[in-house]
Amino acid sequence: MKIEQIYTGCLAQGAYYIESNGEAAIIDPLRETQPYLDRASERGAKIKYIFETHFHADFVSGHLDLAKETGAAIVYGPNAETTYEKQEAKDGQTFQVGKLTIKVIHTPGHTPESTCYLLLDEEGKEHALFSGDTLFIGDVGRPDLAQKSTNLTKEDLAGWLFDSLRNKIMPLPDEVIVYPAHGAGSACGKNMSKETWDTLGHQKLTNYALRADMTRDEFIKEVTDGLIAPPQYFAKNAKLNKSGYESIDDVMKRGARALSVSEFEAAANATDALMIDVRDKTEFIKGFIPNSIFIGIGGSFAPWVGALVPDLKQPILIIAPEGKAEETVMRLARVGYDNAIGYLKGGFEAWKNAGNEVDQLLTIDIATFEHHYGSGSVENILDVRKPGEYEADHIEDAQNFPLDFINQNMHQIDQNKTYYMHCRSGYRSTIAGSILKSRGVDYLVNVHGIFDDVVSSKIPTNSLTCSKS
Repeated sequence: MKIEQIYTGCLAQGAYYIESNGEAAIIDPLRETQPYLDRASERGAKIKYIFETHFHADFVSGHLDLAKETGAAIVYGPNAETTYEKQEAKDGQTFQVGKLTIKVIHTPGHTPESTCYLLLDEEGKEHALFSGDTLFIGDVGRPDLAQKSTNLTKEDLAGWLFDSLRNKIMPLPDEVIVYPAHGAGSACGKNMSKETWDTLGHQKLTNYALRADMTRDEFIKEVTDGLIAPPQYFAKNAKLNKSGYESIDDVMKRGARALSVSEFEAAANATDALMIDVRDKTEFIKGFIPNSIFIGIGGSFAPWVGALVPDLKQPILIIAPEGKAEETVMRLARVGYDNAIGYLKGGFEAWKNAGNEVDQLLTIDIATFEHHYGSGSVENILDVRKPGEYEADHIEDAQNFPLDFINQNMHQIDQNKTYYMHCRSGYRSTIAGSILKSRGVDYLVNVHGIFDDVVSSKIPTNSLTCSKS
């Protein structure tokens, strides 16, 4: 028996490769199929099944391309309606993978079709639970992501989730290993651990949502409390996972196309393409192509693209470091942005060397910001962190202007004012600055540095529980 968790940090997502006696199964695959094909080929195994725990909202699954490549059956649990051929399993149904048995456990709550898969080893012992977004390490799946056509409220789904956990998951043996679909950093839950697996027994002791004395009403209240609106791309990705999408090979061929400077300029003008610069933030601030947007590939690249670019069909041109263009196209495709149309050959240096116009984003460190603040020259501060971060501690008089919702809140910006922007480290403030710059806001000062250094400085901060003066 072989179980491998294939964890992708930028999406905080876990896919799984399971193998026994020359047969393999994949659970919740990402868009790119090659990692799964390579594993099976190296071990002389045939991929027999592709199990999906639910219609993922935060990424586009690779189930269709993988099924086409291997002939494997796509398996969903009950209530999963798709436009393509798949096997809709019944609650309690079992599947054989070599000498292993995989049992379907329908666990509605995160979504109506949410399903866990219980792995029984060669002796028939309950060994592992692939829990999808039903049960995370330290948390459970948020109940507000179901397709709106279901007419279900988040309270309805939270109640279903309570029942699924109590009646189907918690009765399993404590030694069962829990392998979830996500870890810390995913927007599919509120309080996920950085750990990517645990025993069910330990989760019963430590996971707030599995408290033995918790009532159904208490569970519903706690699970639904404090939910902020999901990223706008979630519903669109779920729809793609239900209805299908373009082959990843075609997406890569179109997107990973090298363009000369003149071809890049022509494509930008002819297609109204969005130029995304994926270099490190420290390189971007030194100089960038006017009207290009920074979303560094070294951070949570795909989720930020999904949160900030409203149209999945938006043509995208890429400015990337050497050797990073294909990776960028793939990471865009993971969240459904399949319309990359090429990248700048030679990157930003080629643009600059051609004598083209270059823009810059004025950036200062914490010490300089402290000096400006002390001199009274700082009037407008934009804190682009999430509301919860802002509430925990923020600079006095700073305006919370979350990057997640910058498109909705542009009306709050006065182009005649000077704004100082900060986040936790400078990544998000650089994204925000590039967006504001592209929309005609010129008086910007980007503050790079760790927010902890702001707290320990002489700059006054406020929080819900304490204040510093």
